[in-house]
Amino acid sequence: MRVSTKVEYGIVALADIAMNSGDGTVVTASDIARRQDIPRKYLEQILLRLKQTGSLRAHKGSGGGYTLARSTDSIKLSQIIDALDDTLLADNEPDIRTSRLRRSVSECFWSRLTDLMKGYADSITLSELISECALSSDKDSDMYVI
Repeated sequence: MRVSTKVEYGIVALADIAMNSGDGTVVTASDIARRQDIPRKYLEQILLRLKQTGSLRAHKGSGGGYTLARSTDSIKLSQIIDALDDTLLADNEPDIRTSRLRRSVSECFWSRLTDLMKGYADSITLSELISECALSSDKDSDMYVI
């Protein structure tokens, strides 16, 4: 399964902000882009979308950047995914004009797969993701595997 870079970068960016703003420190898009090897201009578009959907708070001015708008315990991965790609976890409704077999396959397989993905993404918070990934990352490195 392929996930868009927008979703991938958005999750990584929120995890980076969470890990680097624990004491209220504002995190800049440039710092995230450098640490995570994400094109800054593209990242800024993603961060703007996450701000618009209520996951981030933007701070303007010379010391500006981003902090989380909510606690990591209250941000579910499904919310991040839906904010950046509302088709990934969407129900796959077959076209009524498609063949009976295609409708059956859609209902028996694709709908169930989508339900499993939705359930899993809705059961994991940003906090849990960071905790799980921190166990597998090198503590001395700025690189986090997600």
